[in-house]
Amino acid sequence: MRTVIMLALIVTTLAACGRSDRPSRPDSRNANKKVEGPSARETAMCQRDLRELGVDFEVLPDRQFGPGCGIVGTVKLLDIGVPTTNLGAVRCGQARTYAQWARNAVAPAAYQMLGSELAKIESMGSYNCRNVAGTGRRSGHAIANAIDIGGFQLKDGRRITILKDWNSPDPDVRRFLQTISASACKRFGTTLGPNYNAAHRNHLHLEDDKANFCR
Repeated sequence: MRTVIMLALIVTTLAACGRSDRPSRPDSRNANKKVEGPSARETAMCQRDLRELGVDFEVLPDRQFGPGCGIVGTVKLLDIGVPTTNLGAVRCGQARTYAQWARNAVAPAAYQMLGSELAKIESMGSYNCRNVAGTGRRSGHAIANAIDIGGFQLKDGRRITILKDWNSPDPDVRRFLQTISASACKRFGTTLGPNYNAAHRNHLHLEDDKANFCR
């Protein structure tokens, strides 16, 4: 009897792990939902803005990947002046805001508060066909309108991460993270971090959605 119970527990545990590893399934609100994006005119104006900012980018074709998931009016950022890892498709408006934040907020803050130039920003990705955790609502990542930032590499060799350093004993590191987060709140529609919930303990979620929500 004990063996049967142990086997049942093992099967249950494995099943739970399997569920947690799979993307959230869309509910009826996402069924057959085609992704709409900015107009062709808005996208063209945004691309012009990127060029004027000196941003090097590649225009990506519009594609639908599934219910509520797709890329419309997106670009791939090639060079914004501050290297960023792991970025794929990003909606143009989000790319423009991100480039300005990285260049005009993050890089100067690193030099002024940490005494080192910024070598790169570590992204945890942009496009991802998934729901907001624990809901049936599509994430901003599902339309390439969000970027998650996990860390920052400095030219002096130091690496600052949201997970490890958000409550760092070093006041300069804490001030740096608080400053760039506050700057993100002024630029992006939604900015979420460790103060919001446990799901964001290791990154800043930056989304160009005009929601005016900062936590």
